[in-house]
Amino acid sequence: MCGRFAITLPPDAMAQLFAAQPANDLPDVPNYNICPTNRIHVIRAGDTEAETRHLEGMRWGFLPHWYKTPNDGPLLINARAETVAEKPAFRSAARSRRCLVPATGFYEWTKDAEDNRLPWYVHRRDGAPMVFAGLWQDWGAEAEDGPLRSVAIVTCRAGGDLSAIHHRMPVVLDPADWPRWLGETGDKAAPLMAPAPDGTLDAYRVDPKVNSNRAKGPDLIEPLA
Repeated sequence: MCGRFAITLPPDAMAQLFAAQPANDLPDVPNYNICPTNRIHVIRAGDTEAETRHLEGMRWGFLPHWYKTPNDGPLLINARAETVAEKPAFRSAARSRRCLVPATGFYEWTKDAEDNRLPWYVHRRDGAPMVFAGLWQDWGAEAEDGPLRSVAIVTCRAGGDLSAIHHRMPVVLDPADWPRWLGETGDKAAPLMAPAPDGTLDAYRVDPKVNSNRAKGPDLIEPLA
């Protein structure tokens, strides 16, 4: 599951890391509390084999083409790896509109005996940026200002690093797998939709103030004293 995450990487660093052409209206960074329906940074393949990758902002919350308004159905922030090729909302995107979602880390929650929500911050142990597997979609092509581009993060069962915190986790891709997920190599991408190898991720408790979607600032990802 991924319902909140953080990004601190500057846009120019993202563009260089992913060899992508950045758009002019990218979301602001750093952002330590990205919430559903926010615009997030997304890397998608070029429209032709010769075209460079694109770094752009998309609404986090996938909008199937049959939604009449953005609030016409469930908020689809995640797509389950086990069913993504079958679900009508995602199957077309799973074939031809896969993307990368960069992050510094993400939040997950457990509960104590009093049912209080206890937030954890999950990050890569090697300190590298985290890159989620995503699916994107254009919605509302007839709008005067063009279609609204939206995205969902693909999730899978949690691996050993996170299984004690939550039973689901985002699909985390290593750099060697980015071209395959983007459809640039012609190889099947389904095998990539698996938990990160044990030892890839680490997690620590953070302050409960991140429970509020209005909370901001770098202290949100500081370990709880």
